[in-house]
Amino acid sequence: MQLPQQIKDELISACTFSASRSGGPGGQNVNKVNTKIELRFNLNDSTIFSDTQKQRLGIKLKNRINSDGIIVLFESSERSQLKNKQNAIAKFLELIEKALTPTKRRVKTKPTLSSKLKRLDKKKQQSMKKQLRRNTRDM
Repeated sequence: MQLPQQIKDELISACTFSASRSGGPGGQNVNKVNTKIELRFNLNDSTIFSDTQKQRLGIKLKNRINSDGIIVLFESSERSQLKNKQNAIAKFLELIEKALTPTKRRVKTKPTLSSKLKRLDKKKQQSMKKQLRRNTRDM
């Protein structure tokens, strides 16, 4: 489900960001600059989503929601705070879109006649192979 730009803007404005020092490569940059981004979005207090959408998000994103109903994401893959923030926003929007997309129900189908015949033919071949082995072993 593709979210409209207006809703995306509302979601981003409802998020809170905080920066901290990130581990990993980067030399002295790691020790001096706060590049790790933490994105927080309060799902319970949000007016953007309906109750059914909140419920669906709660179920689909249960591993990313804490006990207070806040979605928490961390991003520290880049050495730049701005790039990490952009990546965190992109990841957040993608998670929301995926969670709100309804799953397609599987339509039951019956096996075709040709697939049934192929299965029976393979069974006959397998049976013949085993039968030939049995006969050579008895000698």
